[in-house]
Amino acid sequence: MENQETPFKAGLNAGVILGIVSVVLTFVVYFISPITLASGTFGIGMLVVFIGILIYLGIQYRKSIGGFMEFGPAFNFSFIAMVVAGIISQIGTALLYNVVDPSLPGVLVEQTLENTMEMMEKFGAADSMSTQQIDEMREGLSANYTLMGQIKAFGIALIIYAVLSLILGAIIKKRDKSLDY
Repeated sequence: MENQETPFKAGLNAGVILGIVSVVLTFVVYFISPITLASGTFGIGMLVVFIGILIYLGIQYRKSIGGFMEFGPAFNFSFIAMVVAGIISQIGTALLYNVVDPSLPGVLVEQTLENTMEMMEKFGAADSMSTQQIDEMREGLSANYTLMGQIKAFGIALIIYAVLSLILGAIIKKRDKSLDY
């Protein structure tokens, strides 16, 4: 009997690959232009790359186990890969924020606040903001870069990972129609 890789082990391997790619891309962008880390474009771009690599690795895994995979194992593969990648990414960003450049969170908070205010100006809502409200926004944004803020963000990310895994599981799965009667 052929020894096949389980969805857990394949997801673990894919997660390590995704996590390393995420950390490397984050550090490359940091060294090129740290302010880019605060842009929505960077986040969306990372998500697209992340999902693209995960679909590719999922299809490769499906091919390695015979070309067919039910939804359950496809979901497990995707979710485990995202959780592992998320943990590695969190460790990488914690190192970036606390060891490599402890002043970076302050820079990112100010850039995010500036981006938010520009967006609010486009909708005509910036004028109604008081200094106190802006300071509260700044404090809230600063809290996101603390260790506790990172842990809370990861908790929210787990919910997002589960939803994305449902979608990716549906994309990666492939039923063996020859088993239908």
